[in-house]
Amino acid sequence: MNKSKVIVILGTTASGKTGLGVKLADIFKGEIISADSRQVYVGMDIGSGKDLPDYVVKKSGRKTKKIKYHLIDMADPRKEFNLKQYQKLAFKALKDILDRHKLPIIVGGTGLYLQAVIDNYHLSDVKPDIKLREELEPLSSAELYDKLCLKNKAFAEKLNNSDKNNKRHLIRYLEVLSGDLSYQAKTKEALYDFLILGLDIPKEILCPRILKRLQDRLEQQDMLGEVKRLHREGVSWERLEGFGLEYRYLSFYLQDKITYEEMTEKLFIAICQFAKRQKTWYRRWAKQGKKIHWIKDLEEAQRLIKDFLD
Repeated sequence: MNKSKVIVILGTTASGKTGLGVKLADIFKGEIISADSRQVYVGMDIGSGKDLPDYVVKKSGRKTKKIKYHLIDMADPRKEFNLKQYQKLAFKALKDILDRHKLPIIVGGTGLYLQAVIDNYHLSDVKPDIKLREELEPLSSAELYDKLCLKNKAFAEKLNNSDKNNKRHLIRYLEVLSGDLSYQAKTKEALYDFLILGLDIPKEILCPRILKRLQDRLEQQDMLGEVKRLHREGVSWERLEGFGLEYRYLSFYLQDKITYEEMTEKLFIAICQFAKRQKTWYRRWAKQGKKIHWIKDLEEAQRLIKDFLD
């Protein structure tokens, strides 16, 4: 039986994934499914890089076309949202798009989210362990991550920056691993036929692009105002710090833990390091046997997709 076909576009932060995905969705009558662990949250727009205006494509004259997207703005940032919830919603979105005879295009850089869908992870149904949670609660995120590495280093190394700093996520992973040391190593047969396209931007181009984007978000888009609003609406400083990168360092600044200059410098370095870790994750996935087609431009992506769909 032939499986339905799905396009995937992956790449580091600031690699241009969203822009490419929107153009391809316009060309191939597709819809976007976001694979980003922070874009799922309502109100986390600037720091997570949702770039929602980019989903509106300019056509001839004054006409525009809005590309439909999924799994953006569908969770409360004050509440937990885990990998299993994402996988369930992603499969639901895939079915919905295909049932309407559209082409699903998964776009994102959160490796674990991508792999959970593409490799069809069999996620555990281990029930909460209240006693274990009480034992782990006093530990810092760094201490919890060290414990996770001891339990299952291969899994721990796959976590994104947000997960590594999120105590709730780390405690849940340790909870599950206490009953199943092979957690996440289990995969089932892929549900779809995936064509994976990757954007690999050289460091000498990527880092200046990251710096410019960071400056724009701070000076033009009021990213500080966004973090202030999230805290005012009930998202704790600890929770904001747990989201990592922009939300972490801006929260430090707003709590007078660092100066504005320290915030911008440390955040720029952290984002570049994060991009490097993303590249490492993609290379490791490729070594595990996953075929990733590294592309340079829209034309190359179009050609590969046409061949894939024929």
